[in-house]
Amino acid sequence: MSKARLIKRLQWYYPTEKLHTYVSFPAIILYVIYRYNLADIVLLIYGLLVCIVILYQGQWYWKLKLDRLKGIDIDQEKNLHFFTSWKKRNPYLFMLMPLVFLIQCYLQAWTFSTNKMFIWGILANVFAILEHINYYYTQLMVDNLYDLKYIMKNKGLKKASLAKDLAEQNI
Repeated sequence: MSKARLIKRLQWYYPTEKLHTYVSFPAIILYVIYRYNLADIVLLIYGLLVCIVILYQGQWYWKLKLDRLKGIDIDQEKNLHFFTSWKKRNPYLFMLMPLVFLIQCYLQAWTFSTNKMFIWGILANVFAILEHINYYYTQLMVDNLYDLKYIMKNKGLKKASLAKDLAEQNI
């Protein structure tokens, strides 16, 4: 993909990721807290909060990429440290998911037939894990023709952009 095309793509992609980080997911949390009993949404709230943490990392990365492509200086060392440390910290958030799951089960007295939010909670937690993989390991999101062509040509998913940058120690 050419530099101009990549800049154009990131000019809409970065604000979209930022919107989800600061508006969409927090709005969902507020709505769910307002609408449902807290005992029914613990797992969902935790999953959404982990999503926000990971989406923050992703939108920050896309901002840096866009700035770099535009020729704006970034603090390379500071940002590489930021992503390296979060790559190590995120799994700890994932390790808490079973504990939050058990807390949810306890609060519901191990009955799930009346709680539709339980499935949404599982999905939110799975989504958070997939977002981490999408940013730090393998690009799972296929949102343009170039990604589709790459998959068809190479018969597999490509390495995530952030993963490449961390391996090269250069954003």
